[in-house]
Amino acid sequence: MDRKYKQRGYQQDSDSEQKRPASTVKPEIRSPKMMPFREVTRCALCGTQINIEIGGIPFDAQCPKCHADLRTCKNCISFDPGARFQCRKPVTVRVAKKDIRNECELFEPRKTVERQTTTTKVEKDDPRSAFDKLFKS
Repeated sequence: MDRKYKQRGYQQDSDSEQKRPASTVKPEIRSPKMMPFREVTRCALCGTQINIEIGGIPFDAQCPKCHADLRTCKNCISFDPGARFQCRKPVTVRVAKKDIRNECELFEPRKTVERQTTTTKVEKDDPRSAFDKLFKS
């Protein structure tokens, strides 16, 4: 019997047609390669990455790019525009200018978690980088 449509599903397969054997090979499951994450502190005004020292941000620290003060309310983890005095901590006095250095004892720098998309480590055994280094003087 000759079918009008050759695709499967329009009519029942007849016994005369050969059926495909079921595949016994299981598909390989690959685990995704996840990018590493890191904690980063950035300037509230320009977004430049800030390197925090062990003791935290010093009182007189400034952004290396825009020279804005870093120890401000906008760089604090407790800064919340919807809270009372725009701070989640129990402060008694309102700080008027949020982007100017202040002497708050409750200051803690805001850290965000970002994907680390670039690597700073240079492969020592990479032949291409060794070749490039030969001609750079």
